[in-house]
Amino acid sequence: MTVAPTPKTRSRVSQPLDGFGSIKLKIGVLVTAAVLVTAAMVWIGLQNKMGPSRTLPLAVAAGLIITQVLAHGMTRPLREMTEAAQAMAKGEYGVKVTATSNDEVGELGRAFNTMAEDLAGADQLRREMIANVSHELRTPVAALQAELENMVDGVSEPDPETLELLLAQTRRLSRLVTDILDLSRLESDSVRLDLEEVAVAGFFDDAVAAARLVASGLGKSVKFASQVKPADLTMTVDEGRLHQVMANLLSNAIRFSPPGGLISLRAVSSGRQIQIDVLDQGPGIAVTERQSVFERFARGKTASSSGRATGGTGLGLAIARWAVRLHNGTIEVADSPEGCDMRVRLPKAPLAKREKPTA
Repeated sequence: MTVAPTPKTRSRVSQPLDGFGSIKLKIGVLVTAAVLVTAAMVWIGLQNKMGPSRTLPLAVAAGLIITQVLAHGMTRPLREMTEAAQAMAKGEYGVKVTATSNDEVGELGRAFNTMAEDLAGADQLRREMIANVSHELRTPVAALQAELENMVDGVSEPDPETLELLLAQTRRLSRLVTDILDLSRLESDSVRLDLEEVAVAGFFDDAVAAARLVASGLGKSVKFASQVKPADLTMTVDEGRLHQVMANLLSNAIRFSPPGGLISLRAVSSGRQIQIDVLDQGPGIAVTERQSVFERFARGKTASSSGRATGGTGLGLAIARWAVRLHNGTIEVADSPEGCDMRVRLPKAPLAKREKPTA
């Protein structure tokens, strides 16, 4: 995993005008100080009978010196921001601006530091995403290449079992490509929902059938159970998009279920909403990670003492949240006595208006 650069923070040295909370007040103090110093030098020169030819240059020089001293501290964050922006343009996000004042320039410096941290985090996530996607692509491609080379060399025959293995790897590649394509649509408002009335029981049956293939491809022996109340419950959704949500949730449940574990799908009618729960008997998701797991490229920590990362590309749950929000619904990690409970709430009625979702 790529290690983020350590922020380079300059030493925090207080400046003479840091106590003032307004840049306008600082400029007023600066002008007043320059005028007073200049006037004082003129008065001293006249008292010592130095004459205008010597008094005036000394007075101007003193005024310029005091102005330089005070202005240098006022503009220091601006100079640092210029240097940091030039470094950021080269991909270096570890330089921070020293903001010791309480005025507008100090606030700008602190905002700049926050922006730099966000950009550094985004860059780190991008690097990890590229590494994760490369790893996810490498595994099925290597398996396909090895099997096909064996067939070409006559080492193995294209029997049904081998072809099924190749098909499973192809499906894995297809899911990954679909996730990457959907990532490009997360900020788009051009996605159209094809709404239709869907029987929840039949929808669960289809989702479980697809999940069994995923479990077989992963070599996981898990059991599935579904429960719908009432049995004839229906929902008005884009079936393709919602299947995508269920595929991601069930894939995660399969990955972390223990051997022989039970994965349960439950749907109940709750007022004007339908509540769908996907439960597994795995280690669960740590409470501190329950919000961040839905962010793009995020891979949360499990609730087990090992604290291992959830693996994958970090796209599945972000895409699931996006698809659920397209339906004006919500998705969350609900409290569960054991394992993990991924809860989706969808409106029963057709959508009158779809707002642009944010991922």
